[in-house]
This record gives sequence, C-alpha cells and structure tokens, in this order.
Amino acid sequence: MRVLVVGAGPAGTRCAVRLAQRMPGCGIVLAGAEAALPYDRVALSRLLAGEAEVEALITHDLRQLAALGIDFRAATRIAAIDRTGRQALTAKGQAIAYDRLVLATGAHALRLPLPGAELPGVVPYRDMADVRAMLRASRERGAPAVVIGGGLLGLEAASGLASRGMRVTVVHAVDWPMERQLDADAGALLARRLGGRGIRFAMPASTVAIEGRERVEAVRLSDGRRIPARIVVMAVGIRPETALAREAGLAVNRGVVVDAAMRTADPVIHAIGECAEHDGRTIGLVAPALEQAEVAAEAIAGTDRIAWAPRAEASALKVSGTAVWSAGEIAAADTQAITLRDDTAEAYRRLWLRDDRLVGAVLYGDTADSGFYLDLIASGRCVTAFRAALALGPAYAKGAA
Repeated sequence: MRVLVVGAGPAGTRCAVRLAQRMPGCGIVLAGAEAALPYDRVALSRLLAGEAEVEALITHDLRQLAALGIDFRAATRIAAIDRTGRQALTAKGQAIAYDRLVLATGAHALRLPLPGAELPGVVPYRDMADVRAMLRASRERGAPAVVIGGGLLGLEAASGLASRGMRVTVVHAVDWPMERQLDADAGALLARRLGGRGIRFAMPASTVAIEGRERVEAVRLSDGRRIPARIVVMAVGIRPETALAREAGLAVNRGVVVDAAMRTADPVIHAIGECAEHDGRTIGLVAPALEQAEVAAEAIAGTDRIAWAPRAEASALKVSGTAVWSAGEIAAADTQAITLRDDTAEAYRRLWLRDDRLVGAVLYGDTADSGFYLDLIASGRCVTAFRAALALGPAYAKGAA
C-alpha cells in the first residue's frame, strides 16, 4: 500500500510513524511544506524565550524516519490532488501516487486586513520561520515590539520577546487577555503579573493601521495612539488550511468534513488535526490532533477498532513563571461559580457548575490539581457529596466524599 501524508506537523508525523509501525513495509511518503525536519510546534515558545535550541525541538531526524521506512520530503508543497488517478502533484510538478492519502495540512495564521499589514517586520506566530524573524528583531535590545492579540499565542510571543530585552506592548480587543480561557479576574491577575515583568497592555484597543515606509515603524490605534514598533507580531487566530481539499472536490465547511474514522467524503482520503472538521467542530490543540492521527492510522491499517470522539479540551500556559490552566465552559450564564483566591500566594481558582456537575474551571498560579478537575468535567460526575470542598482540590474533596 502506498500512503501519502500531506503535512509534517505533529499530527501528520504521528500518523506516518504509527502507520510504519502498524504496517512494516508500507510505502509511506511524508511531505512537509517547511524546509525543516518534523518538530514540536508547541515548543516554539521555548525557542523564542531562549530556553531551547532548534535541535531540541526536532522530533524525528532523517535517520529515524528512514529506519521506519518513511520517505520524508521537506520543502514539498502539494499543489493539487488527482482523486481519479490517485496521485498528488507538488508545486514543482512532481507526481506522487497513493492508495491512501492523509491530509494533515493544519491551519494558517490570520492576518488582519489593515493598511501596512504586508510591511516587512509584520509577522504571524505560526512556524519556525516566524520565530526566526522574531529572533532577528530581538537582537536590537531595547527596541519596541507590538503583539496584536492577547490570546495564548500572543502572550507566549510577548513573553519571549520581553525575555530577550524588547519593550513589548500587547494590543488586545477585549478588557483582559486570554478571554476564551480565563474569566475577567484571572485575566486581570495575569495582566498585572506580566505588567510587572515589563509587558504593557493596551486593552480594550483596536488597531487601525500599521505604519512605516520601507518597514514597520509603528502601530496606530483607533483612539489615536501611536505605538512605535520594530516588529509587529499578529497573533489573532488561525483558520483551517482547506484549499487543497476544496479544490479536490472534498466536502469542506470550516474544515475538511470527516467521520469518526477521520475519513473524508472520499473513502481513501483521511483528514486529521486542525484542518479536519468532525461533527461540526474543528480543533486547535495538539493532544486531540494526535488522537486523530492514531485513529486514522488504525483505519488505514484496516482495523477500525477505535473511533475519535471529542473530549473536554484544556489550555495550559506558563509564561514568565506563571502557570495558567483552564478547561470546559468558562463563565457560562446558566452556571453557578465557586471561587478560591489567595492574593498573598497569587493563587486563584474558579469553578463553574451546572446541576452539581463541574462544567468549567480556571486555575491561576497553582495548577497542580488540573488533572482532577479535567476528569470531573469529562466524566460529568455529580459533585454534591463533596461540593463544599471542591475548590480545595482532590485531597479535601475525596475526604469529604
């Protein structure tokens, strides 16, 4: 069997490796658009912060891939899929035949349609090339940097640039950072902590233009403020990369539509990771993407023993030494909240319940109990017996039960 995996990110690489292990001798081509070996994209923040070198991010080198029987092709962009002839065409015109095809094309970073958005010095935060651009800019210590977007990736970028000596301002459209993962109180705590580390915030604020002649020089806000910038990082979200699938005539909504075996409308083509849409939902985290890779590998190997089903998703961030974690529904209108806060220890947790079942949680500072709360959210277990001790963590809650 000839298998082509399009995309050498974490999901694509995991799928190729599992297929090689499940089907020794199978002809597997792993095509990556980047001119790089497969690497841990989540660890890019460590590279930016100076906590790791490029080599530490590599998950599989050429020797390891060859030993598995995987034909890895870097800098190979797949431009078209011929479903009738069962072959893919690269941007250079090379044809790669397949019996099974896995789309792991991921997502692309959004760029706000602003005047000046294409100026040199305006970069997204998505891949190794983006981090290299930020590292080049950070050589000018003390230079100003602006990060547009106060979500998880935006704060990682801001923290990394600040740790390298740049004067960073985060421009965010909402009153507090990470509003999708944190409630207002936890967001305020995080902003204050980062402010103590030299990161400034403009919130709520809207960017109307990026100014500069030959390269970026400043960001202009809707209230008239002008923030100088040697580099501007856009961290305003991602969009599933579906153009290849759409042009091939596959069913596409927000993502490439798949079933529980990660099969598309064409039974010999699978889609996994950020580019896939299952039951009307796309994903943006690595853990479920890796699970989808495992499911697709099993299906291709001919054993539909497992089916993918979404779980409660959790987000974790450790920035400037501060740990933040959240999962489930945050501040939903029809829930009851339990709050525990220790200003001296800079610890905060808030839990949201519906019908005496935990549906959401935010932990700030001390995240050691995150696994306990995630299990409760995922299981839907009734917490009536230990509700009074729930915010104190598993040791007290289990004792009360």
